[in-house]
Amino acid sequence: MTPEAILSHPALKLTQAQREAYFRDGYLLLERIVPMETVELLRRTTTEMVDRSRKVTKSDAVWDLENGHSALRPRLRRLSAPCDHHPVYWDYVRDFLGEISADLLGPDVKFHHSKLNFKWAKGGEEVKWHQDIIGWPHTNYSPLTIGCYLHDVGLDQGPLAVLPGSHNGPLYDERDEQGRWVAAVLPSELATLDLTRTVYLPGPAGSLTIHNCRTLHSSKPNLAPIGRPLLLYAYSAADAFTYTPNPLPTPYAGQVIRGEPAKWAHHDPRPCIIPPDYSKGF
Repeated sequence: MTPEAILSHPALKLTQAQREAYFRDGYLLLERIVPMETVELLRRTTTEMVDRSRKVTKSDAVWDLENGHSALRPRLRRLSAPCDHHPVYWDYVRDFLGEISADLLGPDVKFHHSKLNFKWAKGGEEVKWHQDIIGWPHTNYSPLTIGCYLHDVGLDQGPLAVLPGSHNGPLYDERDEQGRWVAAVLPSELATLDLTRTVYLPGPAGSLTIHNCRTLHSSKPNLAPIGRPLLLYAYSAADAFTYTPNPLPTPYAGQVIRGEPAKWAHHDPRPCIIPPDYSKGF
């Protein structure tokens, strides 16, 4: 669906001004929109998952561990596909976030993947500037990612940073001069961008960040003494179909969580770069 067609449907959770801002700027920050009882449930679930990681000694398809991880002192980069590992994460996909995603994707919405990025205290790693769609191309550019801050996030914790309007700009190949996939915009290309326009998105617990799949975004290292767990869910309009295997495989991929399956694929006339074969994961 086009933005105009989406905006013609009544809003469910967002204001019309918020919806228009998303299509104009390529992102939204919704402060304290998630009910605190939901945030607390997600926190308890995440604590349970961190406890499970104490038995893990090396990174695998589920757990991405930081150096120094141990049973006594867990240090995690990521939990892949949290929806596969605890029903609370999946219920959140379908229920609360379903209406918000429909406000920006139209009445028919598909799930693509989920992940929980921890950005652990005192050293959680930088995420370089990139565009999501390069890793999981679709027939159109409706896909978006919704992130939920489980705790208050300040500027020193490496909140999401976005470049407004970049979703309407070019796609970047994210390969270096030797053709190797680096999953980040090259320094020579970054030099052509006005990064003084960067907007940082800190927020209190229960805030949501939303960014379009073409929006350039990054995050700085976490230098604070507390972590920055960010629960991320990717959705698309039902008429968007993937060109490549899901790099974060899940049995929920492609499931229609609202509305009806699409009868026709919507093809954006702008071409999309195809990444390396990620059928076995990143």
